[in-house]
Amino acid sequence: MARGSFSGVLSPVLSPNSADGGVDAERFQAMCKWQLSAGIDGLAIFGTTSEANSISVSERLKQTEALVESGVPGEKLMPGTGTCSLADTAALTKQAVELGAGGVLLLPPFYDKGVSEDGLFAYVAELIRIVADDRLRIYLYHIPPQAVIGWSLPLIQRLVAAFPETIVGLKDSTGDWDNTKAILDNVPDFDVFPGSELLLLDGLKNGGAGCISATANVNPPGIRAVLDAYAAGDMDAAEKANEAMKAVRLVFQGYAPIPALKAAVANFCGDDGWAAVRPPLLGLTADKTATLMEQLRQLEFSIDFGGKLG
Repeated sequence: MARGSFSGVLSPVLSPNSADGGVDAERFQAMCKWQLSAGIDGLAIFGTTSEANSISVSERLKQTEALVESGVPGEKLMPGTGTCSLADTAALTKQAVELGAGGVLLLPPFYDKGVSEDGLFAYVAELIRIVADDRLRIYLYHIPPQAVIGWSLPLIQRLVAAFPETIVGLKDSTGDWDNTKAILDNVPDFDVFPGSELLLLDGLKNGGAGCISATANVNPPGIRAVLDAYAAGDMDAAEKANEAMKAVRLVFQGYAPIPALKAAVANFCGDDGWAAVRPPLLGLTADKTATLMEQLRQLEFSIDFGGKLG
């Protein structure tokens, strides 16, 4: 089978709000470009951390096209394209392929619960038939804490056997190392990305491809340090970097993640507009923001955005 084109650290990029509730294109493009310049290997735009399910399909299509037109290479993109509507999923996926995306990140159709694995297999098979493009590379998105339904190991194996050139990897956001390792051990030549850098080093030691993590939005150098030390074979440096990286992650895990990440970006870049989230989410209160920033200061953590993002 074909392995995918991604490895290393990918960021599910935050989606800044525009005045009309859409995506602020200038800020969004600036954030994507900053992340690539800071050592991010790929951009998993319009995933969970991007508030994708609170953004219209038409807006996602518009912003993805504008991002590539702004100079971000299509091959650096892994757009989230999975929705409950096969037609919407196909439209998002077709566009990604046409723009040269390195792959797409596919949520299962998550509204109907208790669906069979035959039904999920049929959904993927029909998507591949509709898109009808040999360039399509699908990374399955397994996030049962949010979607409830997911991609089981037997279903992954079945999909890979049926579509070996198309189903090339998976983001595992269970946070369950046993599940991640089971996939690594039982699906050969398959690119597995834990959904948190807390499992990055364990993943690398067991053949993982890297990680796709929300906190890559704010800590590219910290995550990069683990990857680079591991690649250089310096395990002492990798373990030390891993502990520093985990400390930052654990601070953010003490809050609602998207509001906390946006609050941190707003504070470090000096642009309050970044703090806005989309309903039903609520932004961090002033007190919680102050506590978050104090915790980060205690770790001597900061982000250099080189000025405002946008």
